Amino acid sequence: MLPATIAVIGVGATASAAVIGRLPAADAVTLASYAGGAAAVSALAAVGVLAALRRRSVVLQAAVAALAPIVAVAIGVAAAASAMFISTHDLHALIVVLVAAGTVGVLSGLVLGRRVAMAGRSLGAMARGLGEDDVGEVGGGRNAPSELASLAAELEATSARLSEAREQTAAIEYSRRQLVAWVSHDLRTPLAGIRAMVEALEDGIVDEPETVARYYRTMRREVDRLSGLVDDLFELSRIEAGALGLDFERVPLDELVSEAVASASVIAGAKGVDLRGAVGEPSPVVELSTPEMARVVRNLLDNAIRHTASGGTVWIEAVLAESGAEAVVSVRDGCGGIPEEDLDHVFELAYRGDAARTPGSGGAGLGLAVARGLVEAHQGSISVRNEGDGCRFSVRLPVSGAAPPDA
Repeated sequence: MLPATIAVIGVGATASAAVIGRLPAADAVTLASYAGGAAAVSALAAVGVLAALRRRSVVLQAAVAALAPIVAVAIGVAAAASAMFISTHDLHALIVVLVAAGTVGVLSGLVLGRRVAMAGRSLGAMARGLGEDDVGEVGGGRNAPSELASLAAELEATSARLSEAREQTAAIEYSRRQLVAWVSHDLRTPLAGIRAMVEALEDGIVDEPETVARYYRTMRREVDRLSGLVDDLFELSRIEAGALGLDFERVPLDELVSEAVASASVIAGAKGVDLRGAVGEPSPVVELSTPEMARVVRNLLDNAIRHTASGGTVWIEAVLAESGAEAVVSVRDGCGGIPEEDLDHVFELAYRGDAARTPGSGGAGLGLAVARGLVEAHQGSISVRNEGDGCRFSVRLPVSGAAPPDA
């Protein structure tokens, strides 16, 4: 469309100039033919020269491009002079004008070419520095050609994304290394204990019935710990692979809370922790996958009981948020609080507080990471804050009738 528009405008302008100058139609057509032919010859010559110089500096190519229209005018003037449309004196005057204009045109082309070349070198430097904190800016800054400035902006945005992705990858890799180290430790410790007890039983070193029964109970607890660790690893792998396959159904939260309290009451009683539950009226109804959400609540309760001293209290509550669009399930413990600098990291993969690094006192740092993954799969959110002599973990889920979760 643009070439056709330019051609129409050019023809109209040529005709207008002929009418204003009162040129005979035949003379106007002859002059236009000379000028058009000269321009075509010059354009073809310029294309040939630029093709030959395609691997040379853009500065030289810009100079050739600037000189092409001057040459086209010169050829047209020479043709008009040979046809006696221009006198010898006027021809010499036009030659002087064209030489001066050509010189300025070439100089302008060199300046423009250097700007483009400088911008191109800057873009090359930016491309080499992709992912670095500072990739610089295109040469010429705001005065750079718009196309190159746009490309520079895209390179800056790409560099920022690459830098962020690199930081995330480094953080994930560090987290995975910690996870492998801690899981290996948590596997090695119970396995070593089980092996020692099995060898003692096998060699007959332990033969008192009471001691043998205690060994069997201890081995069963250690096997349960290992089974829970393997379950957490398997669940985490499903979450990261997006292969949970949740089966959503309408569930009143009072049922979920009561089952969780009944399941955890034995552990709480054995440790001397008072476990209490409460549900708001009416009980919120949530679209959820019962096995996965029960696992979330169980993980939170187990974590709370484990970190609450004997004689303390663990509360679990389920209420409808003030907005009416969310149900909130919260677990409050008496752990003594979490350091403020650690609050933003408790749900990260393999995160464990210092106290949990003592063998037998905690898991591999997977429970809260699994809980977060399962809650987010329900289009919910999970958070923690310090409250009183402990901390409160809160799970927010959309109630039935709100935006449906993606199964």
